[in-house]
Amino acid sequence: MTIDWLAFLQVFLAALTAGVVVVGFYALGLRLLARSGRIPVALPATFTDAITVLSPKQIKRAEKSAAKAAAKSPLTEGAKRLSLIGAFACFAVCALAVGSGILLIVLG
Repeated sequence: MTIDWLAFLQVFLAALTAGVVVVGFYALGLRLLARSGRIPVALPATFTDAITVLSPKQIKRAEKSAAKAAAKSPLTEGAKRLSLIGAFACFAVCALAVGSGILLIVLG
């Protein structure tokens, strides 16, 4: 039994590249989403004691802080809209990459 090291290297490089691309586009999408004034605030869920859960007062404070930061944005409405479109495009690239990876696995 022999191992085809060149094929192994190709699979490794493809997986590494795909991982970097998906994470990079997701991070860029989040950055553009925040730049457009739509800062994502995730509501906490109940977890074990290892994770701190925010109180409703802390959630309101975070939402107020996000709204205040969005109001201070020096960008014009057109620039904000362009950032939002770019964010959605980045998320679409991530979804397409993940979907095509699943299709490759399922359809072989």
